[in-house]
Parts: sequence; C-alpha cells; structure tokens
Amino acid sequence: MIRMSRMARLLRITQVFVKHGLDDFVVAIHLFRPYRWVLHLMPWRWRSRVRQARGVRLREALEELGPIFVKFGQMMSTRPDLLPDDIALELVKLQDQVPPFPGMDAQKIIEQAYGEKIEKHFKHFDLTPQASASVAQVHFAVLWDDREVAVKVLRPGIHNIIKRDLALLYTLAELAQRYLPDGERLRPVEVVDEFAKTLEDELDLMREAANASVLRNNFHGSDVLHIPAVHWDHTRSTVMVMDRIHGIPIGNMDALREAGIDFKKLSHDGVIIFFTQAFRDGFFHADMHPGNIFVSTEGQYQAVDFGIMGTLSDVDKRYLAENFVAFFNRDYRAVAESHLNAGWVPADTKVEEFEAAIRTVCEPIFAKPLKEISFGRLLIRLFQTARRFNMEVQPQLVLLQKTLLNIEGLGRQLYPDLDLWQTAKPFLEKWTRDQLGAKAFMQGVVKNLPQWGRIAPELPGLVHDFLRRTRDNELEMAWKSEALDKMRQESKRSYRRLYFAISGSALVVASAVIAGLGQPVVWPVLGVSGLAWGLAGVGIGLILGGWPRK
Repeated sequence: MIRMSRMARLLRITQVFVKHGLDDFVVAIHLFRPYRWVLHLMPWRWRSRVRQARGVRLREALEELGPIFVKFGQMMSTRPDLLPDDIALELVKLQDQVPPFPGMDAQKIIEQAYGEKIEKHFKHFDLTPQASASVAQVHFAVLWDDREVAVKVLRPGIHNIIKRDLALLYTLAELAQRYLPDGERLRPVEVVDEFAKTLEDELDLMREAANASVLRNNFHGSDVLHIPAVHWDHTRSTVMVMDRIHGIPIGNMDALREAGIDFKKLSHDGVIIFFTQAFRDGFFHADMHPGNIFVSTEGQYQAVDFGIMGTLSDVDKRYLAENFVAFFNRDYRAVAESHLNAGWVPADTKVEEFEAAIRTVCEPIFAKPLKEISFGRLLIRLFQTARRFNMEVQPQLVLLQKTLLNIEGLGRQLYPDLDLWQTAKPFLEKWTRDQLGAKAFMQGVVKNLPQWGRIAPELPGLVHDFLRRTRDNELEMAWKSEALDKMRQESKRSYRRLYFAISGSALVVASAVIAGLGQPVVWPVLGVSGLAWGLAGVGIGLILGGWPRK
C-alpha cells in the first residue's frame, strides 16, 4: 500500500512527465494506466505536436523534479546496459544546479560542526554563496594566516530530503519491477540501492576531502593539473575547506580566448589527464563536467568537487588498454579474447561468435573519420554487445565510460578537430609495453622485496625440513594415485631435481633481495654470482627433470 504523502508526490511526478510529453513513462506504471484514457479526452492533445527527442524531454523533466532526480538521472547515465543509447547520452548532460540557501544558514551549520564561533576559524567569511548544487554549496573565506579558501557546506535538512525522495524512488522501482515487461531483468530496486550508496558517500565531506588529497598527491608537481590542498584542521563531515583557486570556468570560451589559452593544447592535455588518472593511478575524477573544471591563465587545469571518484584494478586497466589498442587496429579477435581472459564473459563463450558480434557493432562506427569516432559511444556499444553474452557490466567501467563521454564533449567543444584516437593511442601503447616488458618485471620484483625479505630467512629451514621428511618417507600419506606412485619409485631423480630447482630458486630470490638492498660492495660479488648460480641450479633441475629414464 502506498502512503498518501508518497501518492501526492507520485501525482506531481506524473504531472511533470505529462507536461514534457512523457506519457509512455507514466502509463508504464500499472497504477497509472487508467490515466491513458484521461489523456485521450484532453482536447489540446488531439492535434499532433512537434516534440523534441525523448531523451531531451526526459532530461528536462528530471531537472524540473529537483536535485535528487537530477542525481538519479546522472547515475543512470552510467548504466548504458540498462538504457537505450539516446537516453543514456542525453542524461550525461544533466547539470546539478539548484538555487542557493541563505548564507546565515551556512554559518549556523559551520558553527555547529566546529562547536564554536565561525570567527575562531576564519578572519573573513563571505555569506554570499559562490556555487550551489543539490547536496552542498560553496562560500569563499579567508583564514587567520591570510590564505584564501573555499568552504563547502552541506545543505540544511539534506538528509531528510534524500530520505523522502529515496523512499519514493524505491516505491517507483518496486512498481517497475512488478509491472514492466523487463522489470526482472532491469533490477530497478538494485539500481536504487546503488544510487543510495552513492548519495551516502557524497553526504560525508571528510570522504570527499580524502579523495581530493589522494588525487593531489598523484599529480604533485604536475604542470597540467592542479588540485587544491585540503585544510584538515577546518574540515568536518558537514564542512570542507580547501585552497581557493583563481581560474576561468572552462565553459567560458570568450574569457579563455582573451587570456590567450591554446585550445588545441588544452583539449590534448584534458585527454592525457584522463588517461593518466585511469591507467597510471587507477583513481580518476568521475564527475568532470564543465562546472567542476577551471583553467589558470597559464593553461593549467584546475579541478574541484571530488564527491564521485572511480577506481580501476590492474585487471580493469589491462582489460581496457588491450581493448582500446585492439580497437585502434580493428582487431576484433583480440577484443573478444581480452574479454575472456579478464573473465568478464563466461569461460564457455564461443570466441568466434563473440568476435562476430563485436565486428557487427564496430564496423559501422569505423566508417567515419577517426576524429569523429566517440570513445564513449564505442564503450556503450561494447557493453551492450557483451551483455548479450551474459557479461555483468562492472560499475567502475561504466563510471569510466561516463567520464570519457564528458572528456570527449569538453575536448571537442574546445577544439572541434580533436582526434582522441591519435592522442590516446601512443599513451596506451606505451602503457601496455611498460606493463608487459622487463621494466614491469623489475618493478614487480622491487615491489615485492619487503615480502621476500621477510620470508627469505625461513627458506633454508623450510627446504631442509621438506627434503628431510621426503628422505625419511614422512610424506608417504600424500602418495595415493598411480601417477604419484611412479614418482615415488623415481625418488632419487626427483630428489636431485627438487634439490637443484629449489636451491637455484632460493639463490635467485636471494640475489634479488640483495639487489633491492642496494649495497654497492656486496651486490656485485654476491648478487651476480648468486643470480648466476641460481639460474644454473634451475637449469640443472630442469635438465634432470627431463632426462630419459633409460
């Protein structure tokens, strides 16, 4: 049973949807199907009207319904596996802009968070808001050491507002899951669960401050991206204080021209920043719309608003890089195999069928000039194709796809002839070489040296204990199968092979540990000789292992 308060809100949603010509969305809800006949009785609906595309109408309706629905639309834009192309692409354009709340209310929230008067923290606090969004707004202030800062403050009563609208969204999701033909497949209740978790993260400004701090450290000393520093002494869960930036909004093209900014370089730097965040760090700003990006007079990017961040594991990065490079070369077999190797599609998927499906989707895209091809659209097509082969689309990948669409739109707004393929291909090819070459191997060795250093002292004792127990037949319980019984009969040969292989491997590890310690005198003598003896030991073990029995 739907409560009367929720019913009133549902009727308001219905009114807005009908106003924007979204009748199909209304009558899709079983509860409002009788409303279809009421619509037919309205005289002004008897004549045909020229309408905008349905994606545009849906975006405008969500903007009218308020901030939580705007954010929900933004989140849905990251789920191309659930939405048609035209709607997913249009929802990316949703802008989180709402009227500000009074500055005195912001001051009360700050003083409540600090437990003392605002003058204890700020020499000057500007009550006039500088930016306002659905969850928080920003004021400028000056600390007592004369540093200029931006103060982000959560909206008053935002928790109650979100609780109310989330309850309504759950009601709509339950109705959709029950009555829509694809309700079970689309899993709308799970989608709302995901949205609720995202909102919960955004309501904790300490979490956002930590995101900003990590991103700042990743780009320390960079001349292409600046992240303002967090002032932790003045930051709480409802208040965040960062350095104030003095930049030009990236959407203000006239001001950028007056400042003499090189648009071609700026668009190129934006692509490099995105791929560096995603592939070098595996941690990227996932809300890079024009309202969150500024440009210094020197042409350096300045980012704000770190409530939504994306992360990529090493598996994700390798999967994406292999796919992008394969797309560059139109090697659809490699695309299909990378999906299988990453485990994104079931292991029993027929690679030939998957390859054919990808080719069918991608070849029409490649009929265009490279500079007109959209990375984001390509990922959408890829995810939708993979969905047919039971691929569970990973949230971090679709979040990256949404960010890529933002970067593309921004880059081509600055420089219409931007060729993302030409810009990104060298970066990805170099990244792939670094991950698979000798350099990557040595980096892995150095990275694991502390762990090896801890277990290295135990190796001789473990090897001795294992070989002694083998000699004294104390491991006899393990010899069960016929194949293992044959191995036991050849124990002498196995003993020698195992001795040389384990001893040689121990020397290799020891030499690597010595190398990592960086001792200038010990390493040339013990490191090289240990490595040589180790490789020799492994080689002897392999030779003895393959020596004929007769």
